Amino acid sequence: MEKTRPRPAPFLIGALAPLSRPGWTEAGRHLLAGLELALEDVDADGGVHGRPLELVVRDTAADPARAVAAVDELVGLGVAALAGEYHSVVARAVAARADALGLPFLCSSAVLDALTDRSTDHVARLAPPQSHGWRTYADFLLAAGHSRITVVREPSAYWTAGTRILDDHLTARGGAFTALDLPALTPAEVCDALAADRSTALLLLLGHPEPAVSVVKAVRGDRRLTGLLIGAPAGQPEFASWARLLGDDGVGVPFLRYLPERLGPLGTRVQQALRSRLDTEPSFVAFEGYDTGLVLAHLLRSHGADPAAIAASWPRVAVEGSRGEIRFTRTPGTGVRQWAHPPVQVVDRDPAHPARFRVLHTG
Repeated sequence: MEKTRPRPAPFLIGALAPLSRPGWTEAGRHLLAGLELALEDVDADGGVHGRPLELVVRDTAADPARAVAAVDELVGLGVAALAGEYHSVVARAVAARADALGLPFLCSSAVLDALTDRSTDHVARLAPPQSHGWRTYADFLLAAGHSRITVVREPSAYWTAGTRILDDHLTARGGAFTALDLPALTPAEVCDALAADRSTALLLLLGHPEPAVSVVKAVRGDRRLTGLLIGAPAGQPEFASWARLLGDDGVGVPFLRYLPERLGPLGTRVQQALRSRLDTEPSFVAFEGYDTGLVLAHLLRSHGADPAAIAASWPRVAVEGSRGEIRFTRTPGTGVRQWAHPPVQVVDRDPAHPARFRVLHTG
């Protein structure tokens, strides 16, 4: 009897994502779905030199300390690289630990500009830097006639950085900018402050579902604020829970989305596969996960699990991803290798068809 050939040992990839509260669990689920699909596609195409790829998933729960502990555990398990993460403060902690350990980390979704304190060759990122995306959002507001802007924000390095980007960009172009802080104010007090101001747009720099949902409901229910634009640059309206929790109150809220205006053949196929896997329309985060898997497979095919070789090869990457060709450059102010031209859109949920997104601006 012919002996069964042993299955080749897989390349292990450590996947980090927020899969429990207080993390943004929908984003984590979409990110993981994209990664899983990419690795399945790679394995169906022969794997990496005949070896399969295997994800080792750890839930960060939006906790930097928990994420760092997970990195140490994954290193002990022999992962060849790290992938994923959505929350910027968590990704920053992961990037620092990966750099210290000399382990390649491809950050999928976090956008905080300074992902590391120092320049490193071990970390690369697919999502655009926050300054690029949020300046694009500010340009959209100005083009739409909104020059008096109020933000309502929670304490966080991410929200603080976003506030600074918007303030600098808008005021340099003649705009006026006001910031309101939660939890110092209640949603009702936010409405009172807006009614006393002449702002035409309110931006939500808030966690989802709370306190973002409560603030939107309060503003939508206040007759004094009829006609006020509500915006959410961080992307809260992208996910199905936003529509489920807010209904008609959640339409017409512009947000940033990192997809091209039109998907190519690969992107269309990936969209269909992700839609079936998630049982809902895939978010841009799912595409980021998919592209992460493709890039890491490309690096492993080229260099195996040699961290130094992978770190040295980021500038030579040229991978056709689901949203366009991916190449990395050294971007000032980020400390990492950065996808040079990720697509950026401002979109909203169409009031006439809430399940459909309208592209309002590209950058």
